Amino acid sequence: MQFTSFIGEYPGIIAQEKGFFKAQGVDVELINKRYTQLERANFSAGKYDGITASLGSFIILSATNPDIQGVIIIDESTGADVVVAQSQIKTVADLKGKKLGANLGGFSELFVIEMLKSSNLTSDDVKLVKLEALEIPQGLKNNVIQAGHTWQPHLSEAIKLGGQILFTSKQTPGLILDMIVFRREIIRDRPEDVRGFVRGWLEASTYWRANVQEGNAIISKALKIPSNTISLDGVNLIDLAENQKLFQSSNPNSIYKTAKIYADFFIRSGNVTRIPELKSLFNSSFVNPPS
Repeated sequence: MQFTSFIGEYPGIIAQEKGFFKAQGVDVELINKRYTQLERANFSAGKYDGITASLGSFIILSATNPDIQGVIIIDESTGADVVVAQSQIKTVADLKGKKLGANLGGFSELFVIEMLKSSNLTSDDVKLVKLEALEIPQGLKNNVIQAGHTWQPHLSEAIKLGGQILFTSKQTPGLILDMIVFRREIIRDRPEDVRGFVRGWLEASTYWRANVQEGNAIISKALKIPSNTISLDGVNLIDLAENQKLFQSSNPNSIYKTAKIYADFFIRSGNVTRIPELKSLFNSSFVNPPS
């Protein structure tokens, strides 16, 4: 199972260190990588059974890998995703004619476009530069970009270098969700392992919310990052009950409706030409009791 450096993906570390996966009878190897684009390619090549992915990246991935399914929503970003800018950029409107860094061809692109929209700007009003979250601080410092989308721990680095927060995912409620995605053959051949993984993950999320300091210390030690860059502020770890609601198609905030926003955007922007039927990309059987 591969994961990246976003805070909402860290319950897996707690589940591993506290033995929650083991207690569910599932043997998990967690692989932490920083460059998401490369790891998506590795997942596509069959190197991992599963990955964590933002909903937007999952939709893009499904265009070339239709045999994958999202089984659980792990977090919603409610402020943790940030556009950070050089000090002379005071408002979103100031970005007109400037270079804006984002991980294009994923959720990052839609996020910055929603930000531009909030000031009646479009992507034509700026120059979009393809950068990953960890590249934003140096991009700002070297004036390769004047603003960019990132998150912790890279946000702290950008602020240390003089950057300031311009816009956050608090202003785009429900847009940025992260999921656990497995290949369909794993779901078919090892459903009990997937179920055990989901249970262990949810137990770790609950544990972390109840034991914030200890959870932070476990993560800090495992990833060798300062504990002051680990914070659940701006992230809602999604529990079992919320998962069940989000997987209900009748819910106005359902995962299917948000997925359609991304799918429509990616097709319109030419990132993909076609996407599998959205319903086929999600498997709610691991969060819903058997009927």
